[in-house]
Amino acid sequence: MSISLEGLRTVIYPAPDLDRAKQWWTELVGVKPYFDQPFYVGFNVGGYELALLPDADPALGALVYWGVADVPQAVARAIASGSTEHTPVADVGDGIVTATVTTPFGSILGFIFNPNFSLA
Repeated sequence: MSISLEGLRTVIYPAPDLDRAKQWWTELVGVKPYFDQPFYVGFNVGGYELALLPDADPALGALVYWGVADVPQAVARAIASGSTEHTPVADVGDGIVTATVTTPFGSILGFIFNPNFSLA
């Protein structure tokens, strides 16, 4: 029972001090965020999403999301393989669907379907 990963899509960094983190990342990567809200800041870096999330737990580290064609199916397969649900499947807007599971080894694995993703 395998999952077809389509490649890396998004890395989300916890940012309890969102304004400070946004300024630091803007200076580091040399681009301003394309999406800037109090609940989420997103940068396009080389076609990939680098995001800042003020509500994320810094103790958990960065969350990495792998692209999949069907998030609920990927979650079901991961759970059947011994993972547990970390965050449920959710439509986060613009047709983007995400979820995370905790692997049997304690790490968090993210899945994302983003119909807007394009490296071009």
